[in-house]
Amino acid sequence: MKRIGLLSDTHGYWDDKYAEYFASCDEIWHAGDIGSDELARRLEALKPLRAVYGNMDGYPIRWQYPKTAHFTLEGLRVMLTHIGGYPGRYDPSIRAELYESRPQLFVCGHSHILKVMYDKGLDCLHINPGAAGKSGIHKVRTLLRFSLAEGKISDLEVIELNPR
Repeated sequence: MKRIGLLSDTHGYWDDKYAEYFASCDEIWHAGDIGSDELARRLEALKPLRAVYGNMDGYPIRWQYPKTAHFTLEGLRVMLTHIGGYPGRYDPSIRAELYESRPQLFVCGHSHILKVMYDKGLDCLHINPGAAGKSGIHKVRTLLRFSLAEGKISDLEVIELNPR
């Protein structure tokens, strides 16, 4: 079993609560708009980091992380990207890749709105962790934790951080 800490849209903002909430995690996943190399290094110092770059990320973030990451962990096929849309309204830039790869878990950021939805057509769980940083339209900063084991997701927790 692996415990995952998930966040997105930090836009360079570090919160010491990331370390507190991710202490029990085996990995941290960042769904883009990391915001700074320094923030990425701080997350990497906590736990192994899987990340993708977002539309607001410049270089060197784009040199270090891909636009989209595909991997299998604990028997679960995962696709991680920044701009993804939602079931029934996937972003055109990612739609073909999503339907071709058919992940069991699709994670994206960008909207700053936390959503967890099941896509029956893809037989896939869609997760957007909202935004953990202070820049953007969101009123509450959020991150998620969950467990992966034997191809299943369990113990999904929504963590609300201090308001922006």
